[in-house]
Amino acid sequence: MPISTRGAVLRESPGRYEVVDLELDDPRQGEVTVRLAASGLCHSDDHAATGDLPVGIHPFCGGHEGAGVVTAVGPHTPGFAPGDHVVFSFLPACGTCEFCARGLQNLCHLGATLLTGARADDPTSYRLSLDGRPVGQQCGISTFAEYTTASVDSLVRIDEDVPLELACLLSCGVPTGWGAAVNTAGVRPGDTVIVLGIGGIGANAVQGAAHAGASTVLAVDPVEFKRNKAHELGATHAYADLREAAEHARSVTNGQGADAVIVAVGVTGGEHLARALGAIRKAGTVVLTGLGSHRATDVPLRLNDLVLMQKSVKGSLFGEAAPGCDIPALVRLWRRGVLNLDDLVTTRYPLDDVAKAYDDMHAGRNIRGVLVFD
Repeated sequence: MPISTRGAVLRESPGRYEVVDLELDDPRQGEVTVRLAASGLCHSDDHAATGDLPVGIHPFCGGHEGAGVVTAVGPHTPGFAPGDHVVFSFLPACGTCEFCARGLQNLCHLGATLLTGARADDPTSYRLSLDGRPVGQQCGISTFAEYTTASVDSLVRIDEDVPLELACLLSCGVPTGWGAAVNTAGVRPGDTVIVLGIGGIGANAVQGAAHAGASTVLAVDPVEFKRNKAHELGATHAYADLREAAEHARSVTNGQGADAVIVAVGVTGGEHLARALGAIRKAGTVVLTGLGSHRATDVPLRLNDLVLMQKSVKGSLFGEAAPGCDIPALVRLWRRGVLNLDDLVTTRYPLDDVAKAYDDMHAGRNIRGVLVFD
């Protein structure tokens, strides 16, 4: 039988999240229902609110970074049981499509439907409703709800002793930032790395670069408290402006520049890419993780830099993570004290304060705000 749950929805975009009473369907084959314990407040959900990231239907229930406990399992769905502790992967992995077979699970074909709000196998099928109207689910999971029904392709089981308020960060922010440095940028021992933007993604790019052995990790953010936090997470230096960081990088590389710049700005524009390209050495790499307006097309590049200097620009989706492998690996790094999750959570909010939480994000008060459910 369907159950009632509270969740934060957008009725329109641009719009603001509001908490409403929803109806949630039972899980079908290949699905489970999860009681949420915590949900990270990622900037991507704010992009849905501003309209920078268009969604397929309104109302639309947000949230794509969460962890909780399985309460029900659909028929003929092996591998999960009520009571299992799980982390959502905001990008599902089917394990059988061409890109999964290539080892690129972050590019699984199922990802093509994530902003429609409907199920991946049926664009007319939804699991949430409001007053009889279908409600879209962000990334097919909607972690801004007390309960949600999702595909098992979007779930990874974890041990019960891992605090779910920390584990929720493994859904998106931690693998994306860590992987941007370790996987996409390919940071090596002795490298000089600049991380532009110290939020939920950039903070973990700092951790990843430091873990990979970078000798100089330069954090850039206009907010002083974020610069201070970057030092705690492994940055060797922190600056308010990219120009200063680029000068420092050149000073320790015989005038060449950084080996990599990871752009993790909350609203990324072409000017960020152009400035990042100017900060890297010959054959250096710029990695883009942040999103901007889907309408943005202008990037003021010096095209000769790409050819004559052999510079590279790479996009990084989910840090090139394979969720079923990398989320457990990050848990192991946390257990060893290598990965710092505790200091990433700046403020905990009840579900009713979701709109305020995004006001705090815009004001630069959080590295990562987290919704905590009763």
